[in-house]
Amino acid sequence: MVSDASGAGLTSGRARDRLVRILEQQGIRDPRVLEAIRSVPRHLFVEDALSHRAYENIALPIGHRQTISQPFIVARMTEALLEGGPVSTVLEIGTGSGYQAAVLAQIVDRVYSIERIQALTRSARELLSRLGINNVNLRHGDGAEGWPERAPYDGIILTAAPREVPETLLTQLAPGGRLVAPVESADGRQHLVRYTRTEDAFVRDVLDGVMFVPMLPGAEQ
Repeated sequence: MVSDASGAGLTSGRARDRLVRILEQQGIRDPRVLEAIRSVPRHLFVEDALSHRAYENIALPIGHRQTISQPFIVARMTEALLEGGPVSTVLEIGTGSGYQAAVLAQIVDRVYSIERIQALTRSARELLSRLGINNVNLRHGDGAEGWPERAPYDGIILTAAPREVPETLLTQLAPGGRLVAPVESADGRQHLVRYTRTEDAFVRDVLDGVMFVPMLPGAEQ
């Protein structure tokens, strides 16, 4: 699905295969997730000066005080979202560079992604279009509001940490759907949490310790 026409040495299968092996060693098992990580050219989603580090398992700055998550976290969140049943449509809160959306787009039918920083929305839209990724819809706005016109979603993923997951987002989950988010506790520590919507409740599972930028209200021009 990804058309990578850069031709740079960084796109070599060797660098990507090495990253996938690292993720496997860290416990990522879903072959769909591993293949998506292998196929998406991460070096195009980071600043040019840092492209030589794109296939290291680290987070990198993307400007505007934001980061692209380390590949393990992207893979872990994607895998957690897929566990428990089929996923066709996903809402992402926090587009950033567009990398997480690009990974999801290799696996699910449609991704809807909201970014509060307009410049990031614009650059992500241009890059995804250049890569031929056509099943991602982007919106500039306040992620806490979700995208109710396209709801319900089989999955929702947050790439910034709220103190509490907004009720508005939980209500946009389809029955059986999962929401995966880093959530900050009162002591400042963050944990990756998965909410699964049942017929009459939301089941909460705590997965891993993580560190994300905070989820902020509103939208920036």
